[in-house]
Amino acid sequence: MYVSARNTMVRKNEAIKSDWAQVSVVLERRADLIPNLVATVKGVAAQEITVFTAVANARANLMNAQTPKDKIAANQQLDGALVKVLALTENYPQLRSNESFLRLQDELAGTENRIAVERRRYDDALQDYNAYIGQFPNNLFAGWAGFQRNDAYFAATPAAQQWALVIGVIAGAAVIPPVLNLLAHAFGFAVAANIGTVTEHPLAAPQAVLI
Repeated sequence: MYVSARNTMVRKNEAIKSDWAQVSVVLERRADLIPNLVATVKGVAAQEITVFTAVANARANLMNAQTPKDKIAANQQLDGALVKVLALTENYPQLRSNESFLRLQDELAGTENRIAVERRRYDDALQDYNAYIGQFPNNLFAGWAGFQRNDAYFAATPAAQQWALVIGVIAGAAVIPPVLNLLAHAFGFAVAANIGTVTEHPLAAPQAVLI
């Protein structure tokens, strides 16, 4: 019984590592798009130095993070910085007709969808592993074999509250749907087909936001 349980723990732990690798790939894919986004916005809003510095620092932290916990924390920081960049469309509406900006929005929105999918797969694997080693007698076997609970979940955070404030401002400025998708996925919400309604993502904070 012990050998079978240990082998299952090994398999589930390896599944977590594999799923996290996919999360890491899509996070880095988004990070690769950010310099072009910043360069495009700078062409219109060069004076927004504070915003661009925050994005650069957050991106650097993400790229330098080594563990899932550190990378998740850095990604949350980057989410907040990206919101500030996209919110510049309120003060610089010409961005909404900039072809490069629109193209990058589409690419980022697609990447955010990938992140949401891979994040859910990773969290499911983590939950499956934690549930297994928490069951009796597996909890005893886990202790003997050196397996511990892993709480590095990639879930939405209280930053979702900031999302509610930002989306209210941006929606009033009639930002195009890709931006809504990007912001929604960044903070754990799903945008309904009618765009004006933002519903709660399963991993998000408990309240829903209606625009």
